[in-house]
Amino acid sequence: MEKKTNLYETLYIIDPRMSEDDTKAMVERFAALISENGEIVKVDEWGRRRLAYPIDDQTEGYFMVVEFRSAPEFPAELARIFGITEGIFRNVIVRKNEKVAAEA
Repeated sequence: MEKKTNLYETLYIIDPRMSEDDTKAMVERFAALISENGEIVKVDEWGRRRLAYPIDDQTEGYFMVVEFRSAPEFPAELARIFGITEGIFRNVIVRKNEKVAAEA
C-alpha cells in the first residue's frame, strides 16, 4: 500500500544575532531533518529581512522558506522541533493545495 503524502510549505525565522556559520548549520540541520522524513521540493533563502514588529528586541531576522512533501504526521513533529530549538524566532507550516500549486 502506498504511503499518503501531502505538499507543505514552512517559513521559519532565525535569530540574526547568530554567526553566519551557526545560521548555515541550522539551515542544513532543518534541511536534513525534512529530507529524512520527506522530500524537499524547493528551498527559497530570503536572507536577512526586516521584521514587521520586534521579536526579543530584534528588528531583523534570517528568513527561510522550504516547500516539501511528507506524511501528514511529520509537520506536527517539525513544529515541535522548531519550538524547542534555540535561535528560531517564529515558524509557520501550511499544507498547500496541490491543484493550485501545479497551476502555478
